[in-house]
Amino acid sequence: MQTLDVRTIAPRERHPLIFATFDALGSGEAFLLVNDHDPKPLYYQFSAERQGQFSWEYLEQGPETWRVRVGKSAPAT
Repeated sequence: MQTLDVRTIAPRERHPLIFATFDALGSGEAFLLVNDHDPKPLYYQFSAERQGQFSWEYLEQGPETWRVRVGKSAPAT
């Protein structure tokens, strides 16, 4: 699983990079997002822009590091 550590990336560049990484995933694949704060606003953005297309699983929840497994859902058959 690919790891995307955005802690050293400028905040304005984070969401576009995260969405590009997600869009490049194949169906059923996932990446590990590493962040320096709770990415809850990103979750809401995913819910609005990729509704039904993603999974979101916290693996670590701070206080200094958050790790979230973001997956691309398989299409419904």
